[in-house]
Amino acid sequence: IKSNRFAFQNSLAGSKEEADDPWLLLNRELDGGVVPVFADANSMTYVLHRKIGDEFVLTRPEGPVRLRLVGALADSVFQSELIMTEKNFLRLFPTEPGYRFFLIDVPERDLSAVTATLEDRLADFGFDVVPTSERLANFHRVENTYLSTFQMLGGLGLVLGTMGMAAVLLRNVFERRKELALLRAVGYGSTHFTLMVVAENALLLFGGLATGAVCALLAIAPVF
Repeated sequence: IKSNRFAFQNSLAGSKEEADDPWLLLNRELDGGVVPVFADANSMTYVLHRKIGDEFVLTRPEGPVRLRLVGALADSVFQSELIMTEKNFLRLFPTEPGYRFFLIDVPERDLSAVTATLEDRLADFGFDVVPTSERLANFHRVENTYLSTFQMLGGLGLVLGTMGMAAVLLRNVFERRKELALLRAVGYGSTHFTLMVVAENALLLFGGLATGAVCALLAIAPVF
């Protein structure tokens, strides 16, 4: 946290201090015993179907507790997790025996050695080391599958559109055979016909490309 390793997509920051350090939001004292929590932005939207500021009830053996989403982490390793302060956690879940999730900062050159040592010495506790890059890759697997599918469908649409346009151009030329034959009779040659057909349809082609490019830029503008 002190190294600013976590990016926030959105939060309920109400002051400059909270905007600079959104983690302060977890220390808020909310009315009615509501507990402030963070969630990953993707989990919040697609799993919880909630947005920033929404509340929901979490059931537990000691009784239900109301949680309020005060911050959304962007593309974090905490997908499917909820984050609250240790103080609130110990109060709400007093029967938990200890820590079950660790973030370990290890130099890249020592990663294999540290992984092997931890998994060997803590095997009785079921300790499993997963690099953050691998964890994020697993989270992105479903998203990347969707993207690959849409990319494939987009490519297929482009091929079909190109073939369709070629068919339209050929049909247009065939339907104008009498007109072209008349032009040939008054002195026009094959080169003139080629220039005419290309010039007439280039306007349609580039007009369609420009329209599609503008639509695509509008579609991806929110990402930028």
